[in-house]
Amino acid sequence: MQVLNKLHAFIWTSVNANNCNTYLIDGPTRILIDPGHAAYFDHVVKGLNETGIKPQDIGLVICTHAHPDHMEAIKLFYPKSALFTLHYQEWQFLKTISKKAGSYFKMDFDSFEPSFFLKAGNLAIKNLNLTIFHVPGHSPGSVAIYWPENKVLFTGDLIFKEGLGRTDIPGGNGGLLKKSILSLKELDIEFLLPGHGEMITGADEIKENFKELENYWFKYV
Repeated sequence: MQVLNKLHAFIWTSVNANNCNTYLIDGPTRILIDPGHAAYFDHVVKGLNETGIKPQDIGLVICTHAHPDHMEAIKLFYPKSALFTLHYQEWQFLKTISKKAGSYFKMDFDSFEPSFFLKAGNLAIKNLNLTIFHVPGHSPGSVAIYWPENKVLFTGDLIFKEGLGRTDIPGGNGGLLKKSILSLKELDIEFLLPGHGEMITGADEIKENFKELENYWFKYV
């Protein structure tokens, strides 16, 4: 699905298997956000093909956090043409938790490693400028990615349409989740692109969603 010129969304709609939404910024360096599970990556390949792009054309893969449903397919890129990045705190958390939390967090670390680590602030990729926000709560090193030129916010599993990220899994923290959500609510956003479910468009709808999270959902975290 084309969201904007140079922005495409590959929305995961299956109710039978867990996987995430994947996004493509078709810039000077093609950026893929959250490639998802390796077993379901054909879903992304199909979406890329519809835009005339192949996986080998991707230059950078950004993971908003390290849960396998967002990150496992990175092994299909590494160590080929694409660079791979996520927050340093998330990488350290993943390496620790994968030894303790059972099969859900287990991934083959020998098959990939970050090319560099994200940090809060500006991320310049040729003439494309993104702003990285460290937004712990769903996981310790979660990030949100803001594209100010187009007023787009990629929220990973922090914020959904009429919902927010889980905190009842290892690394979750309800207090931090609420603080992270509040840190984003004053941004000028026209497109909110979550890690799962429907995207939200229009500043008024997005502000209303923030209000609903704060007034209703916060009491359950």
